Amino acid sequence: MNPLRCAVIGVGYLGKFHAQKYAALPDCELVAVVDSNPDNAEAIAGQHNTRSLTDYRELLGQVDAVSIVTPTTLHFEVARDFLNAGAHVLVEKPITVTVGQADELIRIAEEKNLRLMVGHLERFNAAILGLDLTDKPLFIESHRLAPFNPRANDVSVVLDLMIHDIDIILDIVDSEVERIDAKGVIVLTRDTDIANARITFKSGCVANVTASRASLKVERKMRMFMPNCYVSVDFQNRVLARYRKGEKEMFPGVPEIVGEESTFESGDALLEEIKHFVGCIQQGREPLCSGKAGRRALATAIEITRLLKA
Repeated sequence: MNPLRCAVIGVGYLGKFHAQKYAALPDCELVAVVDSNPDNAEAIAGQHNTRSLTDYRELLGQVDAVSIVTPTTLHFEVARDFLNAGAHVLVEKPITVTVGQADELIRIAEEKNLRLMVGHLERFNAAILGLDLTDKPLFIESHRLAPFNPRANDVSVVLDLMIHDIDIILDIVDSEVERIDAKGVIVLTRDTDIANARITFKSGCVANVTASRASLKVERKMRMFMPNCYVSVDFQNRVLARYRKGEKEMFPGVPEIVGEESTFESGDALLEEIKHFVGCIQQGREPLCSGKAGRRALATAIEITRLLKA
């Protein structure tokens, strides 16, 4: 099998790591990197002995697959052009600015039988990959807290941080959303920096989701409660803990709680994500986080954002 001709569009902070992963994969050829800043493009291209460009349109029809790591406002235009040119697309989250744009990308990808994947990186966290739920959760609580990072201030905390947990929760619950309530606070920017959303699903499950980019600590945790089990996922430290009712009693009539904890080695989630994308192309299968999954997370995040502004 010939190596896939790959390119990265946007080689800023995150894009340069995409380029690094493609360059390291034996079944990929990094044919070019593109950035509107020629110095960025030349620096990353020099590291991987490849071409540097400032206009992605020069690559249309010349590559098999691309990672799009541009500002969100450019996702739709760039992804649409590459899909129309016959290239598979991995686009960073959120998939697009609007749901209508996401629908258009999904339509083109389906018509041309191309893989459209969204870069929800937490899907490839070792702790979440180790998660095996036998029952659907009744209640989910997640906290994603981080110090302020000026790189992501073009979107609210919902589209920057909370959307990771929204994506995972929607995948786990696998039910239509019935109601959303949301509150938010502006602290450091002109947009929401701390947000909380309560998502009620038609299945009866309720998810309480909190995200902050004005925290002094980093915390990325999700807790899932089922009738006979409680599961905690620590994304930051890659720890998966399970608690269930035991056979003994800790008090008369009250069963004991038995727990087990698994700690996963520090992996390379981005490398696993890109390897998955490449594998989906080679095997003709749907990505773990498809365009439809990215669209679903975006639609929920947009509704939360609307409620926050209202």
